[in-house]
Amino acid sequence: MNVRTLKVSDAGFSESLKDLLAWDAEDDASIYQRVAEIIGDVRKRGDAALLAYTEQFDRWPITAADVMIESSQLKAAWESLPAEQIKALTTAADRVRTYAEHQALESWGFTDELGNQLGQKVTALERVGVYVPGGKAAYPSSVLMNVIPAKVAGVAEIIMVSPTPNGELNDIVLAAAYLAGVDKVLRVGGAQAVAALAYGTESVPAVDKIVGPGNIYVATAKKMVFGQVGIDMVAGPSEILIICDGKTNPDWIAMDLFSQAEHDENAQSILISLDLDFIDAVKSSMERLLPTLARADVIKASIESRAALIYAASEEQAIELANTIAAEHLELSVDDAESWAEKIKHAGAIFLGRYTPEALGDYCAGPNHVLPTSATARFSSPLGVYDFQKRSSMINCSAQGASVLAETASVLARGESLDAHARSAEFRQLKN
Repeated sequence: MNVRTLKVSDAGFSESLKDLLAWDAEDDASIYQRVAEIIGDVRKRGDAALLAYTEQFDRWPITAADVMIESSQLKAAWESLPAEQIKALTTAADRVRTYAEHQALESWGFTDELGNQLGQKVTALERVGVYVPGGKAAYPSSVLMNVIPAKVAGVAEIIMVSPTPNGELNDIVLAAAYLAGVDKVLRVGGAQAVAALAYGTESVPAVDKIVGPGNIYVATAKKMVFGQVGIDMVAGPSEILIICDGKTNPDWIAMDLFSQAEHDENAQSILISLDLDFIDAVKSSMERLLPTLARADVIKASIESRAALIYAASEEQAIELANTIAAEHLELSVDDAESWAEKIKHAGAIFLGRYTPEALGDYCAGPNHVLPTSATARFSSPLGVYDFQKRSSMINCSAQGASVLAETASVLARGESLDAHARSAEFRQLKN
């Protein structure tokens, strides 16, 4: 297995890093064109187009009667699970809910010196669509991570869409939907399902926001319907950045790198080490452990195409590099990880210490695993309760307050040549 090794001090390192981080598959013109055609067709023909694309891409003769999965099926799927899976799902759901309950925004207000009441009203979205992948693997954890914050926020109705290739249902995904409290589960996926959620069809109610991960066609469709509906983010391939001081078991670090690489061939795994010998130790661990893994072929492809082991000469170099990369997942496998974390400006989620692998965050630590990728952690945040709430400004002027504010508003409005604005404010001025 060939994995690139870099040094921050190397000539041309910045260019090498730029090439390593580049991800432009979502800009493929052919994908844009195909997704635009699908969205336009679903908008025009509704269910007829939705069902036709589902039959084509998921390879089964779906009818309108097949789209909805009955609540009794969700309950049956839950009851059919082995006890250990029920326990694991319940534990994870409880931890995600407990964390989410700390995030809820609340309305607030105050009265200013003029007697004006000012504030902010927080309300939940009315209807949300949750996309859950159903292709290469099943992701019950994605159900919990996307649905539970919406429930905590108070969303009135949650519509889940998930493809069922060859018409096959996945019991653990349905069970997770039952546990999380999804209102409707639909057996459709792909760009056509995103379009249906955004614009509505005979079988699919239009939603206010679409969240959840998917392939490049799903991500592109979400980007294209943004504005008609809200979206959580446009996510790229999963990624992990690990900073290690060389004192952690190299087998642990190798497996942490693999944990992202096994998602798909485009996932990215990067190690920054302060110890050059440790990089060699991690390489040896990777070579030895790779053949033991079920998805070794996927991992190998990911590691060889998008991974890197980078030597940094100092903590300052490592921190600067981490803030440049702005990774989705950042592990600080170092002594005094808390002090390192204080210097991190950009990361989706930060995992502190040698005993906090990213995998725990994926499933059951509590914080959400829906995170910004491709350096978007520079300006965006993990999915949370706040993504399912919206804020309205509240203004209630007293007679005195309106009169005083009108003077300022009038001057500014006339400065913008907006006479009606000025006069609207002036009408509220108290007469002496």
